[in-house]
Amino acid sequence: MPESAGIALEDTRLLADVCGANDYNLRVLERLLGCRVFTKGNELLLESTDPCARELFEGIVGQLLAALAEGMPASPDLITAIHASLTPEGDARLESGHSCADVFREAAIQVPGAFGKVYPRTANQALLLRGMSSHDINFAVGPAGTGKTYLAVAWALREVLIKSRHKLVLTRPVVEAGESLGFLPGDLAQKISPYLRPLYDAMEALVPFEAVRRLEENHTIEIAPLAYMRGRSLNHCVVILDEAQNATKEQMKMFLTRLGEGSVAIITGDLTQIDLPRKSESGLVHALTVLADIDDIFVCKLDGRDVVRNPLVRKIIEAYESER
Repeated sequence: MPESAGIALEDTRLLADVCGANDYNLRVLERLLGCRVFTKGNELLLESTDPCARELFEGIVGQLLAALAEGMPASPDLITAIHASLTPEGDARLESGHSCADVFREAAIQVPGAFGKVYPRTANQALLLRGMSSHDINFAVGPAGTGKTYLAVAWALREVLIKSRHKLVLTRPVVEAGESLGFLPGDLAQKISPYLRPLYDAMEALVPFEAVRRLEENHTIEIAPLAYMRGRSLNHCVVILDEAQNATKEQMKMFLTRLGEGSVAIITGDLTQIDLPRKSESGLVHALTVLADIDDIFVCKLDGRDVVRNPLVRKIIEAYESER
């Protein structure tokens, strides 16, 4: 039987946090290390005689414990990111000399009245949060489940709730299968609301529903179809353009030129889900090319490693990408 390397944890609650629900984190460690990982009493054990595997195991657990001490959740995504940063090739997305726990902790944000602190769960997510804090125009591009909308909403809510910005404006192009806004019941807000449901889901996951309602009632949150943005000048706002892959070139130019004094724009999109008649018309695709040389614009490209939904979503995305 192979030898076991062990790390003793006196606090059983801490051990449970490391192991995760139904010991799922242990299964993640086993997959990454290629060795059996299990608990015995208050010890976390690795069954291996390979000194490299043992060193890697100790490094991952050490950074995981440091993250837990800072209040960060021991998520499978954090474990995977820590493993990537400790392997010989490292994770190029992390800054030299910084651990994953350091980068994630520094990028975390506190939304006033939120259910908890918002931590990035991958290195790219940490870079996205940093980018939004230092750039006026930000692009977050990636597949479903990478947290781009959630983090954009979290950062924007923080800004308006601490009164750093006056208003949060939510918009998106209305591109759906054959149904015109004019034939939907209700006023403009009621017509566009279903299209912005993902943004509302993100807000309600962060703060109580009543808080969102109050922000709408006092016009701190405004919703508008992208087509209604023409001619406006948005000052001291955070403006989120969601599903930007379905904006035309003309709409994207119009949106980007609405930005006024003290405002921040966050553009999110998935280049694999373009619903326009011709993909070449996508304003997001065009903007990423045309604006590539402007250093003051931040672009965060997320990928399958950043998927933080059900692990099955990552496998589905990888399967579809392999067919392209």
